[in-house]
Amino acid sequence: MIRLVLLAVLVAGAAVSQEADRGLDLRVLIGTSVFASPELTEAPRDGAPVAAGFRSVFYPTWKINKHWTVTGVLQVRSRPYVSEDFGTQGYGAKLDVIQASLGYSQFWTNSSILVRLGQLPAAFGSFPMRYSDMDNPVIDKPQAYGYYYAPVTTLGLTGAQVDATWHAWDARVQLANSSPSNPRSVWERDQYANWTVGAGYTIVQGFRVGLSAYRGPYLDRQSPFYFPNEWAPKRLPATAYGTDVSWARGHTSINGEWQRFIFAYHAIPTFVEDTGYGEIKQVIHPRWFIAGRAGYMRNTFGATQAYEGAIGMRPSANQLIKAGYQLQRDSSSGHLDHIVALQYVAVIHPLVVAGH
Repeated sequence: MIRLVLLAVLVAGAAVSQEADRGLDLRVLIGTSVFASPELTEAPRDGAPVAAGFRSVFYPTWKINKHWTVTGVLQVRSRPYVSEDFGTQGYGAKLDVIQASLGYSQFWTNSSILVRLGQLPAAFGSFPMRYSDMDNPVIDKPQAYGYYYAPVTTLGLTGAQVDATWHAWDARVQLANSSPSNPRSVWERDQYANWTVGAGYTIVQGFRVGLSAYRGPYLDRQSPFYFPNEWAPKRLPATAYGTDVSWARGHTSINGEWQRFIFAYHAIPTFVEDTGYGEIKQVIHPRWFIAGRAGYMRNTFGATQAYEGAIGMRPSANQLIKAGYQLQRDSSSGHLDHIVALQYVAVIHPLVVAGH
């Protein structure tokens, strides 16, 4: 179970080798995609039906000693790059600081603890733990996760977090300056404390079940979802809870999540949203795999479904090529969106300085 806490560090920034008491490490993930979809030609984007984009993620780590570590995750990405961008205007690039934190860790025979302070990934759900184009078996994200108005951000939150393991159990508690559904910079107004808790149990090696929940004010006065005559944002909390499961054996791995979000309002009825997905990956050759994900999102105004499949090929241990197709369906209107994409991902390791 010590590996679960190590995983929390690895997704935030690749760890320096455990044999070294201190050192510097930098890993870089480089991803490029080409995608075609009729949605790219529709308002407000009004562009060509084919586009390309890139996403580079930098994972710097400074291991001060065997207990203290500074980690970072910096993302530079173009717009558009994922399907969430298709409904936005214009083109460009943006830098996101997903993590910049100071951490203290302590390990024992059957338990461990990790304390982090700074900019941190959201602790709700399980997908943020594996949101890397090298780990994601398909090309897009589940519907609950996104950069803009999704219920759970894939960007960072400012706060503190404690991760702990004991035998087959793992747990986490996070206190952040804003909601996972509306991340706020420390320089912005309407920041309110939000709590996230989670726990998991590994039944047998490769089979884990987990629970997580968050609660706290989620709106800001500039939000498009903050309506006239509404109460002050601090009086309107969001409550979310969900469960996740992961199973892996041999050449097959399965992941799934179900979540419910309750967004309080006073001027209008409370908004409730349910979402879930199931995902499977099958290795068919040391270099080849196939994968699929089916998911849905349902709320007061309707429901959408998303189905995505991909085939992946690894030219080497540090390279991955994925070709995928995605179908998105709006149940209320019957509208269908089709996306065909090709993605190339590579990981480079330009800096390793270790000491004792």
